[in-house]
Amino acid sequence: MKVLFASAECAPFFKTGGLGDVAGALPKELVQKGVEISVVLPFFTKMSETYKNQCEELCDFYIEVGWRHQYCGIKRLVLEEITYYFIDNRYYFDRDHLYGYQDDAERFAFYSLAIIEMLPKLEFRPDVIHVNDFHSAMVPFLLKEKYQEIDFYHSVKTMLTIHNIEFQGSYSKELLPDLFNLELEHFYNGSIRLNDGINYLKAGIIYADLVTTVSPSYAKEIQTKAFGFGLDGILRLEKNKLSGVLNGIDTQVYDPKTDEQLAYHFSISDLAGKKQNKQMLQQKMNLPLHPDVPLIGIVSRLTHTKGFHLLLEELARLLEKEVQIVLLGTGDPDIEHSFRSFATQYPHKLSANISFDVSLAQLIYAGADLFMMPSAAEPCGLSQMIAMRYGTLPIVHEVGGLKDTVVSFDPVTNSGTGFSFSTFDADSLLSTTVTALNLYQNDQEVWTKMMKQGMAKDFSWKKSGQNYLELYKQLLDTKEE
Repeated sequence: MKVLFASAECAPFFKTGGLGDVAGALPKELVQKGVEISVVLPFFTKMSETYKNQCEELCDFYIEVGWRHQYCGIKRLVLEEITYYFIDNRYYFDRDHLYGYQDDAERFAFYSLAIIEMLPKLEFRPDVIHVNDFHSAMVPFLLKEKYQEIDFYHSVKTMLTIHNIEFQGSYSKELLPDLFNLELEHFYNGSIRLNDGINYLKAGIIYADLVTTVSPSYAKEIQTKAFGFGLDGILRLEKNKLSGVLNGIDTQVYDPKTDEQLAYHFSISDLAGKKQNKQMLQQKMNLPLHPDVPLIGIVSRLTHTKGFHLLLEELARLLEKEVQIVLLGTGDPDIEHSFRSFATQYPHKLSANISFDVSLAQLIYAGADLFMMPSAAEPCGLSQMIAMRYGTLPIVHEVGGLKDTVVSFDPVTNSGTGFSFSTFDADSLLSTTVTALNLYQNDQEVWTKMMKQGMAKDFSWKKSGQNYLELYKQLLDTKEE
């Protein structure tokens, strides 16, 4: 089975979030299951020189992006049994950031066209092209509407994974002929139209043979108006080919027994190192060294989507209690300012670090007692799984992957792996947090039991990789028919 995995980001080369983690980890798991998988990425020049120097030049050619005659170079790097192809064009990919430019429609049109046109030149015909998010979502559409007369592509099946439906690639209808040399009939017949423009993600949903998203609950949620961002009706129509496959985490990278970022290692059978990490975190954040005071960690983008306006509403009341909070992240300037202001008022209880620091993030995961994720929406979420692996109990809103991964504390059975609330408001977040603080202070035996239940959960890619393998097989079965 040959699979080409198309992603705009991939660890360890370049990433901005969960998509990069998935693209880095899932192919590794699929290789172990016997899949011949290759990954195709833009050649973003911000990639480290270490990896750039390992790339070999394979070929180059030109692509017609509408009226534009654009150079396309193909580089190759083999790492841990996986072949990575990089699509090179400095005009499109020599930028400071991966996304967020006025010409993103053109950049990812070029990327999608290049994915398709490189295949015969490499004499590589995959059984499945697995595209991810809007950046490569036009590939299934292009295969069926632009390249349909070329025999080479006829047997290729496609799968689209939606990592975050909020980002869709919505552009003017004029870009259909301007970038793809295609008639506007595809806009007027509604197949890739949304409102008054074309929508890359909708094109992928309509034209891909299968569609997945990153958790079972999110697969249901995006079929509703509240979470579908205008695509819920399309997803309800296409629900028979939609499924939710929960993301995993790289359990070799995120392992409290071996994590290179930690000074003190620990395990489910020996938790002494966790207490030492807590002390180190308190010391580093200039907080009082109180081992018995519950410490809440936050590592996140600071936005309304992530729910931090709820925390700010009740933060004064929360900080009246015996608690410490260490926050790491950047985001909405008003939310950043509010957290800084509270940190100035409560210097012995709140440390607000408005930045991004990988080492500090790992110390928070390992040293905190609780990890707060009050997200309004969360397609899957990786932080809550990392936190549980490090014995840190999450406080979460019951949505998406948070609902699918965190077992809420049951006071009757004294079981669970975290604490959750269903109503998205500040009162619910505060009362759930107070429940967690009370349990920590009054029953360390139950607390330790919950920590170990969380640490024992299998968040590896093993099960999810098997689910993807079954979906690939399903596509191959339809191909044979």
